[in-house]
Amino acid sequence: MRIAIVGPTYPYKGGGAQHTTELAHRLAARGHDVVIESWRAQYPSFLYPGQQTISAPEGTPFPRTERRLDWRRPDGWVSAGRRLRSADLVVLAVLSPVQVPAYLGILYGIGGRARTVALCHNVLPHERKPYDRPLMKALLKRVDGVLTHSEQQEGLARGLTAKPVGVAALPPHLPSTHAGTSSEVHRRLLFFGIVRPYKGLDLLLKALPDGIGLTVAGEFWGGLDETRALIAELGIGDRVELRPGYVAAGDVPELFAGADALVLPYRTATASQNVWLGHEHGVPVIATRVGALADHVTDGVDGLLVEPGDAGALRRAIERFYASGEPERLRSGVKAVDPEPFWSAYTGALLAA
Repeated sequence: MRIAIVGPTYPYKGGGAQHTTELAHRLAARGHDVVIESWRAQYPSFLYPGQQTISAPEGTPFPRTERRLDWRRPDGWVSAGRRLRSADLVVLAVLSPVQVPAYLGILYGIGGRARTVALCHNVLPHERKPYDRPLMKALLKRVDGVLTHSEQQEGLARGLTAKPVGVAALPPHLPSTHAGTSSEVHRRLLFFGIVRPYKGLDLLLKALPDGIGLTVAGEFWGGLDETRALIAELGIGDRVELRPGYVAAGDVPELFAGADALVLPYRTATASQNVWLGHEHGVPVIATRVGALADHVTDGVDGLLVEPGDAGALRRAIERFYASGEPERLRSGVKAVDPEPFWSAYTGALLAA
């Protein structure tokens, strides 16, 4: 089958780019003729205030990659669609509604001559704008099928389109790192990844027990001022280390080796790689019961689960984690994920969508 995936890949960074790249490799390994249609310029900077690209790839770049799409060139969107008319399947990787105008241009160029699937990482954003819903509705009613990553997201999609909607668990697409582990109890936790309000860093700061440190590593979506002000108000500046900016794949093992647990205090979530990333590095995970986070943590075995939005409950979970012998016991229960069955099921669901 001739398959075209439209989405970000190297030199773009982050989970979406890693997923697009790994998906192309996996489909090619199944014997399909695969190409990635990617971006020369994906977003204007005011829509994505963080670092967009990286200088070194996270994983193996896919060799058949075209980088001609440009958010400033609608004529190029239609031209891309015309190039893709000969494909048997065109997969549109949907990470944000701001991609929709370009995708509508591509669909116009395809003109119904290839089967199209919207692969929705998020059907609607966690922090929504008034235009998000109408944009996604316009896209989903023009594709032949939709694939989502959770039953909750499937329900959102069904509310926007009458087209077939499927669901498949997001498979592991972890950056290529050599996981280092540590048996020492550091009395330090880790918050990792882009810092946005829905991820609940403020709750974790309020929940941090006396005598426990925290490293916060990742890009701050709205700047550092509010976080620094909260740290000062709580009087925990001597125990919180801020490492703002994108964390390159090569720096990840050191971060996890210095932490007793990864904490994911999300208020809401769809699917995330971070539980698997923690376990890949031998670290237990303390997570809230939202989205797919709870599906990948076995409470009391390789981490702890807590209800979302409650700093008091999170504090009690952290105190429970640090009971005598618990960090070592939970670390012993951590097992790295086997990606093969996840990818087999996922690619099968995509091809059937």
